Amino acid sequence: MFEHSTIAATIAALRPAVAACVLLCASGCAVGPDFVSPMPQAPAQTAFSNSASQHDVFAAAPPPAAWWKLYEDPALDAIVGEALAANTDLRVAAANLARASAVLREARGGRLPSITADAGVTKSRQNFFLDEPIAVENTVYNVSVGASYQLDFFGRVRRAIEATRANAEATEAALHVAQISVVAQTAGAYAEACAYGAQLGVAENNLALQTRSLELTEQLRDAGRGTALDVSSASAAAAQSRALIPSLRAQRDAALYSLAVLMGRAPADYPAEAANCNTLVTLAQKLPVGDGAALLQRRPDLRQAERELAAATARVGIATAEFYPSVSLGGSVGSAALSANALGDSNTKVWSFGPLLSWTFPNVIGTRARVAQTEADLDAATARFDGAWLNALRETESALSAYANELERVAALREARTFSADAVNLANLRFNAGQQSFLDVLQVELTSTQAEMALAQSEARLAALQIDLFLALGGGWGNP
Repeated sequence: MFEHSTIAATIAALRPAVAACVLLCASGCAVGPDFVSPMPQAPAQTAFSNSASQHDVFAAAPPPAAWWKLYEDPALDAIVGEALAANTDLRVAAANLARASAVLREARGGRLPSITADAGVTKSRQNFFLDEPIAVENTVYNVSVGASYQLDFFGRVRRAIEATRANAEATEAALHVAQISVVAQTAGAYAEACAYGAQLGVAENNLALQTRSLELTEQLRDAGRGTALDVSSASAAAAQSRALIPSLRAQRDAALYSLAVLMGRAPADYPAEAANCNTLVTLAQKLPVGDGAALLQRRPDLRQAERELAAATARVGIATAEFYPSVSLGGSVGSAALSANALGDSNTKVWSFGPLLSWTFPNVIGTRARVAQTEADLDAATARFDGAWLNALRETESALSAYANELERVAALREARTFSADAVNLANLRFNAGQQSFLDVLQVELTSTQAEMALAQSEARLAALQIDLFLALGGGWGNP
């Protein structure tokens, strides 16, 4: 019988020829343009132009990958960790990466020889007409194993591997894009829930103050020191404070539902830590922002655009290779005998070896059109990379400016809150001394309430802008 040792011997015999072909292909040229990364030539800047240099609120150190840990909030750390493990968008991105890796392994298989094995039985009958008809029947048994290797003289396989590798790396960068987005959205939803919790506390405190003012106004009216107008004004102020609370509750619930979905949970299964949070998420230190040159390497959307550009470059070579012939080298060894028992005998062995040149003369117009298509795709990919880089700078500069200016607004609102509280105390003293009407006191209290709520809203916006800034800087992927 034709044994496994014969197959192994055949493959071993072909191995030197295949190795020679590999060296020959390596010395050959690959048609089409070679990719040169535009990263070093991109319009990088060593420092951000305006906001980071004009405000003493930023640090030159690069932002850490796990930037949310700067808040030193264990609940936030746990929530982000769960989102990174269970978020549905990240699961989709991970599956896309697994598929792209499989496609790359398939393309790399084009460099390896193809092994084939065949076995068969052929029964035939032939008629010979001499003096009298004679019928001859034959049964032929055959078994063979062969190997073929495509000589990549013009880089068709090489360019295909380059394209699929770049696609896989772009898909990996897309996973990182999804990762930083999920981290930012999760931290943002948590901060938003906490902010609405804090605003609810302010609104409830204001409602309590307005309710006490209303009770006092009614007592003054009953004692003859107040009027029905005073009571109506106090009632209106209390009703306005009461009306704000349901809206804040609904907004907090929406933030909690979003947070649960980001964590891969049902909306109603939001974390209790976020529902009970009523303290604003704050960072008591300068924000580390790094510089523009580091941003180029850190943002995964820029790496994705650069890898997509590399893939587009390789596809030009794939299309150009259609103008050139395909050359392969193959060989086979086997046995053919009239009986199964004779297979493998020395006098039944058959073999073949030699190169094969295959050149399908292309439709020149069609092939040139396909090359032109890939070149247009390359131009578009180049423009997308340039646009991605410029957009990254715009987003970062805008986030820096918004955060720095919101800090100034918060500082001014804190001063306004302090002055408003002093005005309330002074108005109450003047009212108790009979020097000011109660309507004036109510107006001062209303102004103080508005200042308190404006400060709470501005601080909530400041927390959201912090997260937006970390997102623009490309933080949130890597080793948390």
